[in-house]
Amino acid sequence: MQRRTFVGAAAAFGTLAGFPALAQKIGGDARILCGFPPGGTADLLCRILAEAAKSEVGQNVIVETKTGASGFIANETVANSPPDGRTVGLAAMAAMCVSPVMPGQKLPINVDTDLTPIANVAGVYNMLVFGKHVKFRTVPELIAEAKKDPGKISYASAGNGTSQHLAGELFKKMAGVNLLHVPYRGGAPAIQDLVAGNCDVMFGNMPEFLGQIGPGNLIPIAFGSPRVSPLFPNLPLMSSFLPGYEVVNWFAVFGPKALPADLTGLWNKALRAAVAKPEVQKRFLESGMDTVIGSPEQLKATIVADRKKWAEVIQAAGMRAD
Repeated sequence: MQRRTFVGAAAAFGTLAGFPALAQKIGGDARILCGFPPGGTADLLCRILAEAAKSEVGQNVIVETKTGASGFIANETVANSPPDGRTVGLAAMAAMCVSPVMPGQKLPINVDTDLTPIANVAGVYNMLVFGKHVKFRTVPELIAEAKKDPGKISYASAGNGTSQHLAGELFKKMAGVNLLHVPYRGGAPAIQDLVAGNCDVMFGNMPEFLGQIGPGNLIPIAFGSPRVSPLFPNLPLMSSFLPGYEVVNWFAVFGPKALPADLTGLWNKALRAAVAKPEVQKRFLESGMDTVIGSPEQLKATIVADRKKWAEVIQAAGMRAD
């Protein structure tokens, strides 16, 4: 599936807010590839970035959607694009850190050699929620109930190998409990069954839960992310009960293979300036996202560390690709 959206008008070459070199080098419209459907977190993030970056890039910025293969249709398109700075793509943590170490997973590209890291741009708050039908209301109570009756309490996920699945398996490993994993084909049906009382708990992305937390259909319990969201300042961190528990489902921007260092640096500067804008910070907050902008080197280090962490969880859980 392919969809293209033009965001804003091009800025003149002479008024590039400090980044004229990028416009001069790419010499035309830029595009950001998104591998996930319209309406989701990744799609929203791409549109926020495109709108905010147009003055920094100095050209029209196009969000082009190519869904399929858990984002790898878009990733492959980026990898095979000319390294001229006109094409970049948004990739999720799972594509860079989970898929490469998942047993049985076949990928269309080598994410380490076919993509050029540019910048980590946003993280999504990880949250543990309970269905309103369950009797326990805290993390310690969940652990106690799970130890009392192993395998009875169920947790929903958006599918095998997803960030929700990994977060649940990390919890099981660190808490020393056995929860029943119930995978669905996507986050929406998982949440629907959780609300209906067919599953008990879910570890997932906060933006997915907001619509059901408001009317009281889901109960927010704790953040699995490194810090709490200002939207729920009184919720505890999971790490206060399980020291070291941390789940960050981040999104980063990558360029094609062999993207020159000067273009990589110019895109990084443009993205840094874009996410620093107050209106972008406000939209991130309202959408349940957190800014995690950094250098290409920091992104590479994050990939190495997260891949090692999730490989250990995958091995301990005996996970395999569907």
